[in-house]
Amino acid sequence: MTSRFKLAAPALAALLASGVLAQGTAPNDAQIAAIVVAANQVDIDAGKLAQSKGHSKEVKDFGKLMVTDHSGVNKAATDLVHKLKVTPQDNPTAQGLKKGGDDNLARLRQLSGAPFDKAYVDHEITYHQAVLDAVDKTLVPNAKNEELKALLVKVRPAFVAHLEHAKQLQAQLGKTGG
Repeated sequence: MTSRFKLAAPALAALLASGVLAQGTAPNDAQIAAIVVAANQVDIDAGKLAQSKGHSKEVKDFGKLMVTDHSGVNKAATDLVHKLKVTPQDNPTAQGLKKGGDDNLARLRQLSGAPFDKAYVDHEITYHQAVLDAVDKTLVPNAKNEELKALLVKVRPAFVAHLEHAKQLQAQLGKTGG
């Protein structure tokens, strides 16, 4: 189980960081909107699982924070696309994120106790780094609409804070053995 998890997280991270659609083109604003919603939903779903299944209070609290913060980003993104009258366009990157998120949840559901906490936090580090890479290298550079670009830039510091928080949790779990 653990080895499959370690293989899947980097694959998911690579998919998100690449931001390249199957047709080999950069994403348009409608596709970026779908990617943003999918990426946030993946973390919301994992956060909900961590809230209910986490072993330590710190992991449960981190899961709650992920649900709150990523739900807020999704609401802002949804409000913006409605305002702009843009319909998020499904694409291979968004589909891959959804599948990777589902695969991660399936793996996490098989774990409990300290192994769950470690797997969840390890994935959060990989995932948030991939989100930051995608924001910096693909989503912001390809966003044509200035409001969409501004939203991506505005939420970036929260993703940095999530990554740093997850790294602190990882170090703490390593010291306490979970």
